[in-house]
Amino acid sequence: MKPIAFSAFSFWLALLLTGSLVMHITGRFVRSQKNDTLIFTKENTIRNCSCSTGIRDCDYCLANLMCNCRTVLPSTMEKTTYNSHLTIWFTDTSVLEMLLHFTRVRDLKLSFCGTTPLPTEYLTIWGLRKLQVNKVKGQFPEQSVTIYSKDPLVVHDKDRQMLVYISFLDTSLFNGYSLLKSYSVENVSSIREQFPSLLYSDVLSTSDNKSYVVTFIY
Repeated sequence: MKPIAFSAFSFWLALLLTGSLVMHITGRFVRSQKNDTLIFTKENTIRNCSCSTGIRDCDYCLANLMCNCRTVLPSTMEKTTYNSHLTIWFTDTSVLEMLLHFTRVRDLKLSFCGTTPLPTEYLTIWGLRKLQVNKVKGQFPEQSVTIYSKDPLVVHDKDRQMLVYISFLDTSLFNGYSLLKSYSVENVSSIREQFPSLLYSDVLSTSDNKSYVVTFIY
C-alpha cells in the first residue's frame, strides 16, 4: 500500500507544479501582448480603450466588450504622445481636432463612422509615420500611406540639424471614394515663410537647428 500512497502523492505534486507552470507561462504571454489604443465617440461621450486584439471598425458594442475602456470628459482631454498604434473612430471633425491637432502620433488609423460630409479642415500631426484610413463605414477599401521609415528625429552629423516630420491632414478626404495621396517637401527651414497660407500655432516658430519635412495628406 505504501507504493500506491507515494504514487498518488507524486501525481498530485506533479499536477500542482504543472498548473503553476501553465499559469506562469500564461501570465507572461498576457503581459507580452501588444495593447493598442482605440478612441471613439458615442452619444456625446469619448471612450478611451486599450485593446489587445483588433476590433471591427465602428463596432462600439464589441469594443466595449473586448477592450478595457473608460469614459473621458472632453474638458479633461490633454495633448499627449502616442508611441503605440492609435485608432480613432469619429463622426465629425471636432473630435479629430481635439485629439490630433498638434499631437505626436507615429502610427494612426482613422475610421469615419458618420454619414454627414466633412468640411475641408487641416489637422497638424507631428512625427506621423504611417496613416490608414477607412471611409464611410467601410464601404470602400482601406487605404494607407507610409510617410517615412526611419526615426522622425534625426540629427545630421554635417550641420547638426534636427530633422522633424510634420503632416497636414485634409479632413475632406473622407468624403466619398478617392485615392489617398500625400506630397512631401523636404529641407524646410521655415514653415511660415514657405507655406504662408497655412494656419499656424506658436509651436511652429522658426528654429535655427531644425529642418522640417512637411507632408500634405489629401
